Amino acid sequence: MTLPLKDITLGLYAYRDSVVHTLDPRTKLLACFMLMAVVLIIESITGLLIFTILLFCMFALSKLSVGIALHNIRTFLWLFTLTIVFHLFFTKGDILFSIPFTTIHAYIPGLRFGVFYSLRLIALILTANLLTLTTAPMEITDGIERMLRVFRKLGVRSHELALMFSISLRFIPLLLEESDRIKKAQMCRGITFRGGLFKRAKQLIPLVIPLFLSAFRRSNDLALAMDARCYRGEGRTQYVLLKFNRQDACAAVIVGGVFMITIISKFSIGG
Repeated sequence: MTLPLKDITLGLYAYRDSVVHTLDPRTKLLACFMLMAVVLIIESITGLLIFTILLFCMFALSKLSVGIALHNIRTFLWLFTLTIVFHLFFTKGDILFSIPFTTIHAYIPGLRFGVFYSLRLIALILTANLLTLTTAPMEITDGIERMLRVFRKLGVRSHELALMFSISLRFIPLLLEESDRIKKAQMCRGITFRGGLFKRAKQLIPLVIPLFLSAFRRSNDLALAMDARCYRGEGRTQYVLLKFNRQDACAAVIVGGVFMITIISKFSIGG
């Protein structure tokens, strides 16, 4: 079974008339980093389930359908399955069941850890997906640049770093669309992308090589276009000025409160 590449929405922007879309990109970037930190701090399945439910509520607040939120999760089902299976058989503990006529055992702690880390991956994917769906690529670029300006005295070229991040993010849906087109073209030539593991790995060569060539060609065309327009990173002005408002303050307080509650709970339980 091949991956449904067209279902990956990471890197795509979906315009909606919602409160989340109107937030300052710096607020959304900081909120995304803090929420990802919360995901990494949480150490219980119940906590991750509650956090995931809150993420779905944020999708609803952004006027994004549940189907959009589930697209990336469905695409990475193979990764979640691999995570659960790996922990199930390699994390020692009380035996859940044994495979007949073998010494291979499945363990209860392994199942628990596999589900836990799969939920953590789901929460991270949803958090990153929420950022890209509600923030335009140019807004992300402007937000990162403004956030990195404080490091200019240390020699950090904030605009170039932000531009690199924005271009790489923008190339994700383009490369996915290109890979889907190349796969269909190769299937018309008789390649099935089916069979055993080694056979399928060998059949990926006609897909990977044209994809790399297409990526190099796109990057070269982009570099030539920027050079033809006399692009220079330093001294550029912005058409849209970023400003914090009351909604940004409320969002920062809410996310910051969730972050602090998570840290306090972790240390209180640990203590």
